[in-house]
Amino acid sequence: MSKLLNSVNQRTQLAGENRLELLLFRLEDKQLYGINVFKVKKIITCPSLNEMPHRHPIALGVANTMDGPLPIIDLKLAIGHGNSEKVKGKSVIVAEYNRKMQGFLVDKVEHIINIEWSDIHPPPRGVGKEHYLTAISKYGDEIIEIIDVEKIIAEIMPFNEEVEAPITAALDSAYEEQSGDGAAPNKNVLVVDDSVVARNQIKRCLEAVGFTCTLLKNGLEAYQHLEELTMAGKHPNDEYLMMISDIEMPEMDGYTLTRRVKENADMKDLYTLLHTSLSGVFNKAMVEKVGADDFIAKFDANELANAVLERLKPSSAA
Repeated sequence: MSKLLNSVNQRTQLAGENRLELLLFRLEDKQLYGINVFKVKKIITCPSLNEMPHRHPIALGVANTMDGPLPIIDLKLAIGHGNSEKVKGKSVIVAEYNRKMQGFLVDKVEHIINIEWSDIHPPPRGVGKEHYLTAISKYGDEIIEIIDVEKIIAEIMPFNEEVEAPITAALDSAYEEQSGDGAAPNKNVLVVDDSVVARNQIKRCLEAVGFTCTLLKNGLEAYQHLEELTMAGKHPNDEYLMMISDIEMPEMDGYTLTRRVKENADMKDLYTLLHTSLSGVFNKAMVEKVGADDFIAKFDANELANAVLERLKPSSAA
């Protein structure tokens, strides 16, 4: 499987080009699935597992690996398709999401394809609200389903969404400073993320410290929204304190959204924070390439609140 995973440096060249590489795999239901190669660390044969007391039903156990304990998740069961019939001999995709390593048990790993984000679309409305899809695409005559892994992980290991009291106090102080001249501080934040779990996490975090949020599902929606503002004679920088954007999104990814915003004379002053689960490979060079102002890895409520706090400081908001 090592031939499937070339150096990350080669793949970073896709940043800002609205392209990605998907690792395709199947579960026992034979449906074709995809995962962003950026998130994949390696592919291994499922090792021996140690059962953990009071484990979540979709967590098969923990494997002892050279990189330390690795939780193994039954991906088929996680998306509601029933238990995997066997474990021994199957493949495990080791991936990093939200600062943690997990192994996802799959039936068969196939190959990598290079695809445009514009060819990846939101799930059809007819699938309902309880599905685990974040996007779909096509490969030949087959539909590729891209799973909302953040939703799965949040169900197993819920994130702490509480903002510490000192940060809340600092935010109150920043509000007072901005209000000193009689003008109300801009507390509206544009949030762009295709995962409903992630959008709601950010919304709850920011609303808890007094911000309001405009929520959009992908980069194309966000860019069209900003275009509508400028066409109406409004400046995005006056409407929003900042934009917080995911990277992996159908239609238009966060890299491309950021690059287009920064290249547009009417939008370029909008402070853009990339907020991503791609923590393992997301580095300063990639941020600079597309012109983002900053980035943080998902999901830490205190880090996110602090990042917004920085924008309220007079030197930052000027």
